[in-house]
Amino acid sequence: MATAITTEHFAYTFDRPHRGDDLLEFHPMSRDIKMSRIRSAIPPRLFVRNTVRGIYYVARDVGMAVAAVRVALYIDPFFNCWAAGGPFDPVVIQLARWIAWVVYWWFQGLIFTGILIIGHECGHGALSPNKALCDVIGYITHSILFAPYYSWKITHHHHHMYHGLMEQDEVWVPATRGHLGIPSQTDHDIHYAEYFTDTPIYALFALAGRNLIGLFAYFLFNGSGRNGLSRWTSHFNPLSVMFSKEQRKLVVLSDLGVVVMLVLLYRSYTSWGFVPVFKYYGIPWFLMNHWPFSQYNRTATITYLHHTDPTLPHYRRAEWTFPRGAVATFDRDLLGWMGRFFLHDISHFHVIHHFFPKMPFYHGSEATRYLKEVVGDHYHHSEKSTLKAIWDNYFDCKFVEDTGDILFYRDIRGKAVLKPTAML
Repeated sequence: MATAITTEHFAYTFDRPHRGDDLLEFHPMSRDIKMSRIRSAIPPRLFVRNTVRGIYYVARDVGMAVAAVRVALYIDPFFNCWAAGGPFDPVVIQLARWIAWVVYWWFQGLIFTGILIIGHECGHGALSPNKALCDVIGYITHSILFAPYYSWKITHHHHHMYHGLMEQDEVWVPATRGHLGIPSQTDHDIHYAEYFTDTPIYALFALAGRNLIGLFAYFLFNGSGRNGLSRWTSHFNPLSVMFSKEQRKLVVLSDLGVVVMLVLLYRSYTSWGFVPVFKYYGIPWFLMNHWPFSQYNRTATITYLHHTDPTLPHYRRAEWTFPRGAVATFDRDLLGWMGRFFLHDISHFHVIHHFFPKMPFYHGSEATRYLKEVVGDHYHHSEKSTLKAIWDNYFDCKFVEDTGDILFYRDIRGKAVLKPTAML
């Protein structure tokens, strides 16, 4: 396919990625671009955290969640009444009933995700300059959605400190050729199908399953987390190697919040039964698993598309710098206006977030314009549809090489789309 070189979306955009021996060369961002230079290019007012505005977004999201439940309480009574006295066919009534429930589940799932993202803002201290207020709100918003707040906050900070660094990033570290047991290309012809048996049906079920349970798998078993950690690594285990001795009490506190939520959920089950709890809370919670931010799930839509693409570089220590790692992520127009409203721009302006995680999300749009002026072609943005991007990246981003200081994903055929320039 033809390759287009632009300056808006990064140096390289692809109708379909070009694969072959004549790969385009990637020139890493200059080491002369320091954080001080980037910060000075952004007006200071965009770093100001407004507590009142932050509280407004908390109240708005919680209010929407409560309002959505109150509306949903009328769905079944309304259609039962309609079925009892209306002239419509029962099949039409049942169809309309389930459409109403699907609409509720869809929007409540987005609202839950927005609440989780508010907690994410708190974890970075971006909601307010008051650290105690951030931690109280973050603890509550995470706990009600079964996310261990302080445990996540600790590991997420590590992710931001070392993003893009193969040796130390907390998540999104690609599997290597050796890790997957794939022999070197110089040894002999390799039949990659023996290592990647991802038929379209298998891929569809794998993506669906991981998107529904990946958040909790990450917390429980470090699923998609840093490679090389012990078997019992878990965000719920205060003795995990991810946490220092001084941090263990915070992990226990995080666990306590989740336990309290489990008790409340059990009390709800004993009072109202399984089906109502599952309909009003459970299904939106599973849909929230599909969208989560940050490192919660390797295939969760938001984070997977932030950090996974065949054009994104990954670095080993010799070539890594903090600005190079921070810029190695994507802004994507996820869900259009719904992504901007319900998900607080987490996907639309993620690159600036990796440079300045304490910057409030509502300044991301304007700050990104100034960032692009400094980093130029190294800014990544994609307007590709969400489903197409997930599907393409699932097959295009399988592993990286064991050697080299700047690495790019290879696909199910062992092909990459870019190579680092020979002149570093």
